[in-house]
Amino acid sequence: MDTAFTEEQDEMRRTVRDLLARRCGPDVVKAAVRTPEGYDTALWQTLARQLGLSGLALPETYGGAGCGTLELALVFEEAGRVLLPSPLLPTAVLVAPLIDALGSPEQRALLLPRLASGELTAALAVPGSALVPALGLTGSGHGWAGGGRAGGVQASYRTGGAGEGWRLYGEADQVLGGHSAGLLLVAAHTGGYTRSRTLLFLVDCADGGASGLVRARQTALDETRTVARTQLRDVSATLLGESSDDICPALAAAGPRAAAVLAAEAVGAADGALARTVEYVKVREQFGRPIGSFQAVRHRLADVYVQVQAARSAAYYAAWAADRPAGLSDGEAATAGGLALAQGLEALRSAAAETVQLHGGVGFTWEHEAHLYFKRAAGDELLFGPVHRLRARAAERAALFGPAEGEREAVAV
Repeated sequence: MDTAFTEEQDEMRRTVRDLLARRCGPDVVKAAVRTPEGYDTALWQTLARQLGLSGLALPETYGGAGCGTLELALVFEEAGRVLLPSPLLPTAVLVAPLIDALGSPEQRALLLPRLASGELTAALAVPGSALVPALGLTGSGHGWAGGGRAGGVQASYRTGGAGEGWRLYGEADQVLGGHSAGLLLVAAHTGGYTRSRTLLFLVDCADGGASGLVRARQTALDETRTVARTQLRDVSATLLGESSDDICPALAAAGPRAAAVLAAEAVGAADGALARTVEYVKVREQFGRPIGSFQAVRHRLADVYVQVQAARSAAYYAAWAADRPAGLSDGEAATAGGLALAQGLEALRSAAAETVQLHGGVGFTWEHEAHLYFKRAAGDELLFGPVHRLRARAAERAALFGPAEGEREAVAV
């Protein structure tokens, strides 16, 4: 692993940081999350079309930049620093790679250029709070979809007449960016008990939305991360790809990249909170001197700094490992991603807590910008954690307390 960034990577980081510093201050963030879309559409067009961030990791054939996970991680670190509300995570990290990996040539040619340009936004809908288990970060990547009513969304194929094709029924909660996305990628259960499997389906929500589709933005602790409840009532859908094989392994394979990106975003948010706190303790005075001159305050901030730097190193390594370099197995990449995400979430929680504490009385007011970081820390752990499960899954993969999954199966046989 080469730990030095290239000139292109450094320039990309600087460009994104400078743009977001100018156009994504705390007041702008608060105003953007209260729009119907939940984000600044003009800023999104700048990020997607001018900087090409929505297609950063897509092949050049489809209008992307052909970059890897490390470049995505650098971008998301800067996005996390200012708590950027945008559809970048669900579109570029969750949906686009799955369409690229599993879609038919026609589907890739139709959808990926629109996703890369930012013309089309997308969201991944999985049942309940199963996103992290589906990505294999807190579970084996199998069984999260369940069966019957536990499956969240059911798919059946209707034959005969003008309505022939796949139909979806059910509900998915906590769909990131789902209320405004132009495309839904829905994980649905089909086959009953005899041929039980989970498949991915495309639902076109653009131009008025699909018939029978009801979407509602949910009230969330962290308004910068919009979530939606999606109800599907006899909704027409298109099967992603040409295979009817279970897609659970494909979703689990996408887990290391998503974990590395989320870890980098959490590190950026933690670093942003720490930087604001350091600036504040330089000007807030007690007993006639800045509180930043007190040794106890310095020690607390030093502890957070060390924690953030360690989490940053873990996130960069996970991003490098997610692209499966030579000599690194899928299991090692997934372990690195899960551990980096756990460390990033923990660093963000510590940084946000110190931000609130060291801002004193004003830091405890709900309207203060310190609470933007506090809410992001709490919301991210609810959505992508908890930390102890991420670490338990990594320990299971590494066989720290017993045989790994494959070894247990071999022993059972």
